Amino acid sequence: MLQLNVKNETSRLRAVVLGSALNNGPTPTAEEAYDPKSLEHILAGTYPVEKDMVAEMEAFNKVFQKYDVKVFRPEMIENYNQIFTRDIGFVIDDVFIKANILPDRNRELDAINYVIDQINPDKVVRPPDDVHIEGGDVMLWNDYIFIGTYKGSDYKDYITARTNMEGVNYIKNLFPNKIVKEFDLVKSKLEARDNALHLDCCFQPVGKNKGIIYKSGFREEADYVYLVKLFGKENLFHITRDEMYHMNSNVFSIDENVVVSEKNFTRLNNWLRENDFIVEEIPYAEIAKQEGLLRCSTLPLIRD
Repeated sequence: MLQLNVKNETSRLRAVVLGSALNNGPTPTAEEAYDPKSLEHILAGTYPVEKDMVAEMEAFNKVFQKYDVKVFRPEMIENYNQIFTRDIGFVIDDVFIKANILPDRNRELDAINYVIDQINPDKVVRPPDDVHIEGGDVMLWNDYIFIGTYKGSDYKDYITARTNMEGVNYIKNLFPNKIVKEFDLVKSKLEARDNALHLDCCFQPVGKNKGIIYKSGFREEADYVYLVKLFGKENLFHITRDEMYHMNSNVFSIDENVVVSEKNFTRLNNWLRENDFIVEEIPYAEIAKQEGLLRCSTLPLIRD
């Protein structure tokens, strides 16, 4: 049995589900795009090809091997995008929560059933149908659970709004001893530079007390101020609109002092090194064209 344990984003990683780009299927049509960044690349003819994405994910896998992390991969489904495992489930403490994802993506969860079968069934839950929540919106910080949401009355009109307030309340009820704080995120169906698809597109903790943040990703300035007060402004690396578009906040921590980052994130990577982090740089710019990056393609199961 897998003894799940995830309490924050940065403790030493022991086991993870890493997505797969194998048999990824043809380039989607514009009508099939789930987000404005994918749509942009579909229309421009620059949508990533399978061999490039497979190579990028293998580079990520090699970093996990270097740090002796147990890696699970989804069972392969023909012609199906299985890169972003963060969307389909997430672990809080020792509980695996199956996400109510977009209906078109339900098969992605089936592909990791062999992993879920290794977990105590009492510790696996699935929210009711009206509860929408995806792992990219759920950020753990010890006693805190940060959750990205969208509070607009037009929630149902946005394919980019992935977690509703019912999702926030579900987590509050499931973990009454945690401080659950929701953040109202900026959404756009058409402009990727103004679309915080998930919370990890505009904020992520690193190390013990630092974080990466994009101020304009929050609809309410009070939500941004909340994080500044909690972490301290001097501990936050502020990214630009363009850096948010390239997913600079979507790095992944293997340990409190080890961060996997995209090799083109020069300003961020320099700041991390200046703050005594080991930065494992890998190519991930092709996968980024689908509005997801390193955190999106991982589902941590066990941390120290």
